[in-house]
Amino acid sequence: MKARYFLAPLLTLSGHAAGIAGFTDWKKSGTAFEKSPATGDLIETLEIRNAPDGPVATSEIDGDGPRGFLSSPAFTIDRNFIAFSICGGDYEKHCCMNLIVDGKIVRSATGRNHDRLTPASWDVSAFRGKEARIEIVDQASGQWGHINVAGLSLTDAPAAYPVATEPLYQEALRPQFHFTARQWTMDRLNPGMRQEGWINDLNGLVYHDGEYHLFAQRWHKCWLHAVSKDLIHWEELEPAFWATELDEGVQSGSCVIDHDNTSGLSNEPKNPPMIAFWSTVDNRSQCISYSLDKGRTWTIRDKDPVLVFPERDPKVFWYEPGKHWVMFLYGNGKYHVFTSKNLLEWKDEKNPIDHSYECPDFFELAVEGSPSKKKWVLVQADGKYSIGSFDGVKFTPESDRIAADIHDHTFYATQSWNNMERSDGRRIQTAWMRGSNFPGMPFNQQISFPCELTLHDTPVGLRVFRKPIREIEKLHASEKTAKDVKLASGETKELAASGDLFRIKAEVDLPEGSRLKFLLRGVPLVISGKSIQVGETRGEAIGTVKNIEILLDRGSLEAFVNDGEISSTNFVLPNVDGLSVTAEGGPATIHSISVYPLKSIWQK
Repeated sequence: MKARYFLAPLLTLSGHAAGIAGFTDWKKSGTAFEKSPATGDLIETLEIRNAPDGPVATSEIDGDGPRGFLSSPAFTIDRNFIAFSICGGDYEKHCCMNLIVDGKIVRSATGRNHDRLTPASWDVSAFRGKEARIEIVDQASGQWGHINVAGLSLTDAPAAYPVATEPLYQEALRPQFHFTARQWTMDRLNPGMRQEGWINDLNGLVYHDGEYHLFAQRWHKCWLHAVSKDLIHWEELEPAFWATELDEGVQSGSCVIDHDNTSGLSNEPKNPPMIAFWSTVDNRSQCISYSLDKGRTWTIRDKDPVLVFPERDPKVFWYEPGKHWVMFLYGNGKYHVFTSKNLLEWKDEKNPIDHSYECPDFFELAVEGSPSKKKWVLVQADGKYSIGSFDGVKFTPESDRIAADIHDHTFYATQSWNNMERSDGRRIQTAWMRGSNFPGMPFNQQISFPCELTLHDTPVGLRVFRKPIREIEKLHASEKTAKDVKLASGETKELAASGDLFRIKAEVDLPEGSRLKFLLRGVPLVISGKSIQVGETRGEAIGTVKNIEILLDRGSLEAFVNDGEISSTNFVLPNVDGLSVTAEGGPATIHSISVYPLKSIWQK
C-alpha cells in the first residue's frame, strides 16, 4: 500500500523573506523553529546529510541556543507505521520527536549526536483509527541542542523497521524474575552505538506507605522509577525526574522520607516529602528533587544546590541517636561525612574515610543471635564492605574490606532499601549487574534479585551474609524434591529436562577431593568441600560447604553457599535445555535437593 505523506500537505508551504518555506498549519512556540523548515541550499549550509527531497523541520538555523516546540495538526492513524528520518541531539525528553495519542506520549525518538538524517519508524498498529499529533521538542541549549526531522509519512512498509517487534516483557532474552527497564525511547536509530532501555547505577531505594521504590540511573539523563508491593513484582512508572539543564545531567544518589518535615518542603503534616539527592555531571553540585504524591510527580528544587563539593553519589540517612541527617559523599578517593538538621544546609564533619570508591551504602545491622550487639556496615561500589562503629559524625572501621560477592565486576553499585523500619525491619540489598548485555534486545542491563542481609559472628570475625528474600516463594510454579541421593564419582543426576527459570536448593556432604558440578542450561557451577566456582571465578568458604541455593534466569546465574556466606552474581546467557548435577573426583551425598520451576514476575 502506498505511503501517505502527511508532513508536506500539512506544511502548506508559503513564501518567506529569506526564501525559506514556513509552517502555516503546524503550531510554533518559543524561538527554536521560527525559521523552520530548511530547504535547498540551507540544508547544505547546516551540514545536514542524507536529506531526502522536501523540507527538513529543524531547530538549528540559529544554532543550539534557541528553545521551542513544533506541533502538527491532528491526524488519524490509518497505517501500521509512521516513518521518518531524524538526527541531532541525543537528549530524551528535552530534544526529541513525540507521538501523542489521547494526550499521552506513546512514542518518542531522538537523534544520536550527529547531523546525518537516519531512517527510522514507529509501529503504530495499536493506535489505528485514533487521532494523533506529532510534537517536535527542542528544550536543549547545550552542545547538540537541536533536532532535524524529515520524510514523515504514514506507511505499511517503512524503510527501517522498529527494533522491538515482540510484546513488552516477552522478548526472547528478557529476564523473567529480575528487573529490567522498559524501552522509554521507543526506537533505536543506530544499533552500532548503544541500545535503549538502558539501566545502570541503583539510586534512592526507599520504602514508603506500603510500596518499595526502586530508582536507577539511565545514563546521566534521568532516574528510572519502579514500584512494588512485594519486592518481586514491579511496575515501571515514567522516569521520576530529569535535569533542568542538559549540561547538568542526573547522576546517582539516594532517597529519604522526611517524616518530621525537617526540610519544610511539605505543607501537610501527614504527607511527608520523599526527597531524592543526586549529583550533576559536573561532579560538584548536590541537588534535591522532591515528591509529595508518593513519587508519582517530582519537583526539582529551584534554588541553588544544597551542597557544592567534589564529587558525587550522596548517600543520605537519618541518624536517630543524634536526631540529625547524615550524608556520605564520594570525592577524591574518600567518603566525606556531612550532617544536617533540615536536609538543606550541610556541615562537613571533616572525618573522611580513605581508600573509598563510588556509590556508598551505609547501615546498621544487629549480630544474629545477639540483637543488642549492633555494628555499622559501609559498602563500596564494588560490593566490598567494612564493619565498624559510627557515632553520627565519624565511622571507625574494625575490619578489612571484605568481598560481598565473588563477581565484583558484575555485582556493582549496590544499594539497600531505606526506611525499612516502617516495613518489617529487614535490610534488603540489590545490585546493578554491570555488563549484562542482551544482543538484539530493546533493553540492556539488569538488577540482581533482592537479598536479605544479616550479620554473623564467624570463626574469622563478623561477616555479612546474603540470601534471596523469602518472597521468592511466590514464584514457585511447582516443586520436585529428592532425598538421600548418593552419587558415585562420575555419576550424574538429571534435575530437569526443560524450562528456563529455576530455583534450586540442596543440602550436601562432600568428602575431601569430591566436587559437585551443576550444569545449568549449559552453564557450569562447581562446589567442593571448601569453595564455589562459576566460570573462572572462585570463592572460598569459611568452613565446609553444607548447602547451596541457585537462581537461574534467562540472563543470570546467582548462587548462595552456606545460607549466604558466599554469593556469586553472574551474567550468563544459557543456550541449551536441561539441569543436572554430577559428582567429580570422588563420591558425594546430596541429603536433599529441591528444584522449583519459577513463574515470571511479568505475568498478570
